[in-house]
Amino acid sequence: MKVEFRGTAGAPGHPPGGCPCASCGRAAAEGTHRRPLEIVVDGVLRLGSPAPPPPGYAVRESALGLEVTAPGGARLLLHHTGRPGPSVSAFDVVAVDLLGEPSRLGLLRRAGAVDARTHVVAVGIDHRVPSEAELRRRLALWGALAVPDGTVVAAGDAPPTTPRPARRTLLLGGSRSGKSAEAELRLAAEPAVTYVATGEPGGDAEWRARVETHRRRRPAHWETVESTDLAGVLRAAAPDAPLLIDGIGTWLAAVLGECGAWDDDPGAEAAVAERRAELVAAWRRTGARVVAVSDEVGLGVVPATRSGRVFRDALGRLNQALACESEESFLVVAGRPVPLPV
Repeated sequence: MKVEFRGTAGAPGHPPGGCPCASCGRAAAEGTHRRPLEIVVDGVLRLGSPAPPPPGYAVRESALGLEVTAPGGARLLLHHTGRPGPSVSAFDVVAVDLLGEPSRLGLLRRAGAVDARTHVVAVGIDHRVPSEAELRRRLALWGALAVPDGTVVAAGDAPPTTPRPARRTLLLGGSRSGKSAEAELRLAAEPAVTYVATGEPGGDAEWRARVETHRRRRPAHWETVESTDLAGVLRAAAPDAPLLIDGIGTWLAAVLGECGAWDDDPGAEAAVAERRAELVAAWRRTGARVVAVSDEVGLGVVPATRSGRVFRDALGRLNQALACESEESFLVVAGRPVPLPV
């Protein structure tokens, strides 16, 4: 089976004429143009055509989308919004719109519809992504590919290799910087993720609303663990189930309270340092892939309260220690991840 992607954009093409957004402006300036989605199999079968399929080809609509089986048995899926059942055999080529809901790919992997031999090609490309460079960055994180119009993908060929993801990633940022969204984006296409929520339960109505917003944004198939025992979670983590820790700042606030640091108890500083060292050691030794979010609180004025200064200083030291033990660290500013050199 040879699958020709004659067009890879959404219905109006990308960029559509007259759109004033920055993404379309960048595409036009770079000379990047994508035609509306059009897929042709073996030069004889155009997906979506009302004509009956040629002899030997089977085309059917399923809960997953449009499935095509070629005479030799190779299979193509044009994935829509259906959810896979408990077990699906792997396709050779999967074309899927990942910009709006990258967790679709995680569900397909979870069900077995996508494996290491599957060519995953992003379609429906439009101005939901700021630029072609950002599109390539996201797809590399998800193990998918964006191809130029006219590209032919052959079933049976090995898919292009994507860089192995970093084992430990630390994302720093200020309030509303987009650091949590970036962390979720990085793991969106994984078949299984454990989301570690470190915030203390309860809180006021505004805090509960924030927690609920985060919960709704996460894929429904992710597991959530609420714990301030981060070292224990890291030690117990399975190598094949990534962790998303959100976040280090709320964990530290809880630890400061547990150790009596807010009340300036004797021995509090030593107790906090011991908990911090325990976390850093577990972070260093974990065999799981981990993406952690932490607050960057050192860019503003000196806090006016003692508790504010205690938190700022302790978190700054902890961020430095975790970054030192991370393969990659980023500062997220206005939703843009800026890599920090090692």
